[in-house]
Amino acid sequence: MWYNTKATEILGIEYPILQGPFGGNLSTVELTAAVSNAGGLGGYGAYTNSPQEIYEIDKQIKAATNKPYNINLWVSDHDIPESGLSDAQFDKTAALFKPYYDEVGIPLPEKPAPFQSRFENQLDVILDIRPKVFSFMFGVPPNTVLEQGRQKGIVTVGAATTLDEALFLDSKGVDMIIASGFEAGGHRPSFLDKSESSLTGTFVLVQLMREKIKTPIIAAGGIADGRGIAAALTLGASAAQVGTAFLACDESGALPVHKEMLFSDASKYTTLSRAFTGRLGRGLTSRVAQDITGKESGILPFPLQTTFIAPLRKAAIEQQKWDMILFWAGQISPILKHTKASVLMNALIEETTNYFDGLK
Repeated sequence: MWYNTKATEILGIEYPILQGPFGGNLSTVELTAAVSNAGGLGGYGAYTNSPQEIYEIDKQIKAATNKPYNINLWVSDHDIPESGLSDAQFDKTAALFKPYYDEVGIPLPEKPAPFQSRFENQLDVILDIRPKVFSFMFGVPPNTVLEQGRQKGIVTVGAATTLDEALFLDSKGVDMIIASGFEAGGHRPSFLDKSESSLTGTFVLVQLMREKIKTPIIAAGGIADGRGIAAALTLGASAAQVGTAFLACDESGALPVHKEMLFSDASKYTTLSRAFTGRLGRGLTSRVAQDITGKESGILPFPLQTTFIAPLRKAAIEQQKWDMILFWAGQISPILKHTKASVLMNALIEETTNYFDGLK
């Protein structure tokens, strides 16, 4: 059967369908468990969570499912130079965004406080709680951590946006590699070159990786139905990761208006922008993203830009100024149909089965 792949064997799941892990409070225990309980691999994006919060989240997931699940972290969790954020850089950003703050009638925030990385402490938690799958983005953990994970039976999954990144991950001995195409919603998890130079499409990237690496591949980006999964498997992937379609489900942590927009005409238009977080990511096209295009030098490094823009986002939500807010979305959004995770999973399985049965 189509679902008997290297991925299902490695991950210990029934169907080679993964739910993309979302950061920024968009992941939920309910969504993660729903996908895992339906035979796929639920995923929880925990890069914004403290070590103690990750312990609690993991405890809740274990109580909601006895199936494998994935916890995702960011290896590089900031882009702040060693010298810190200069007053000149902050003043430039403040001037660029002042019109938006004036529009919603709130003062500009103070210069963001220094950011302290917590990735090492988060890693300690992962090695302690031992999720079945530990996926990571924006780089690769130290070799010692990968080895400890192997010894503890944790499946390691890295994300690549280019063939070079895939080759690098392959050389590190990770268990699986995500081919992250530019069609995907959310951040571009590039780590060997700037994100703007790492815009290969999912299905081209899958084919390149299939020819050049030995590690099993997970296709991600532009997949939201059974035909997309079938295409990924046909081209050589062992599994498909679905993001935006699960983000649109009731069980996700996305705002109700975010979900509504994913099913509206607005979903036809997405943009890659650094305006909202400081890192390049794809979301529904907004006025702010369009205005800031070409003015990226006035954006703070990640995650200080997120901190800086947080009051603007809060005020825009309260005033329903939706064109000033980033709503994550992939290019495949216009074909979304389902609002329940279990219904979506059943549809993905049925559609993929029907496709391959039709080839017989």
